[in-house]
Amino acid sequence: MAIITNAPSTHQAAVYDKPGELSTKVVDIETPSPSAGEVLVKLSHSGVCHSDLSIMKNSWGIPFSLPDTQVGGHEGVGTVVQIGEGAGIHDFAIGDRVGVKWLRDICGSCVYCIAGEDGLCAKQSVSGMFNPGTFQQYLTVPVRYLTPIPNGVSSEVAAPMLCAGLTSYAALRKVCASPGDWVVVSGAGGGLGHLVTQIASKAFGYRVIGIDQASKEEVVKESGAEIFIAAATSSEELVSQVKKLTDNLGANAVVVCASSNAAYSQGLELLRPGGTLVGVGMPGGKPVAIASAMPGPIVQKQLKIVGSILGNRQDAIDVLNLAARGVITVHYQTRQLSELTETFREMESGSLSGRAVLDLQS
Repeated sequence: MAIITNAPSTHQAAVYDKPGELSTKVVDIETPSPSAGEVLVKLSHSGVCHSDLSIMKNSWGIPFSLPDTQVGGHEGVGTVVQIGEGAGIHDFAIGDRVGVKWLRDICGSCVYCIAGEDGLCAKQSVSGMFNPGTFQQYLTVPVRYLTPIPNGVSSEVAAPMLCAGLTSYAALRKVCASPGDWVVVSGAGGGLGHLVTQIASKAFGYRVIGIDQASKEEVVKESGAEIFIAAATSSEELVSQVKKLTDNLGANAVVVCASSNAAYSQGLELLRPGGTLVGVGMPGGKPVAIASAMPGPIVQKQLKIVGSILGNRQDAIDVLNLAARGVITVHYQTRQLSELTETFREMESGSLSGRAVLDLQS
């Protein structure tokens, strides 16, 4: 049985009005009703991710153009206000606080879904890319992929955890390191990187060396990095500093959060024998191979290169529980929906520290 409460006939949303360019526009759109298996969520906040910028500008070379009515965003928090037919069996009730993630839904039955590798599902659907995203006040979503938001974590903090926090947590589970080991985080002061730094140091017990622009040193150190190195440092000097800190061996792992080809090339040079590079940031533009990924050194040093794009539903619950316990938090700036274009400009220039969170109901 469907459960319906009142919702406005229209609501505000930010659309990518010039796909391929950095431009958004706030418009009024029709408020949908939930179909079978869906709920209508009244969104209060949405994080703004670098992936949203890449999708809007088509930095990844997606072969299909977005419509100029595309609502982006995939880090939404709000409350359930309507429940569609059959959706009530999933333990969510009217008024429950829930989170909407990058993955809007998965098939749930393929070999990857069964293994907990949700991001590899061939039938996945994505929030904010050919599906409605979270840069709006109301959104219908499949109920089975919603994440419950625990008490003790604010909606402003929870929103970035649904992508940046989830992605960070999943990436760090792949580093093959032990508490006390050295982990380098490239792009450590960004929206993703400062969460990787926090989770690495405060939840996993790693010793973190953070690399980013000099202006982000304070955020990087507040996030738990033991050592900060400015990104402008030459590769030769960077390798030298990391080796001095690590008994002349190199780091046990490097997590590349920066969307930079140079960061990937640099990262391999910072590893000790047997070390692991985990790639998270996705450089835009023409694909470029990792310059330092020569077969000889990789074989001789037994290096590992691992990609990490998303976590699964349990990872989302785990990282939100870390936030609810006060182990990690988000350095964020609250913005209005009308400020989205300017927020993207700051992200593109690299001047935004931490994460931007949109207040959707003010």
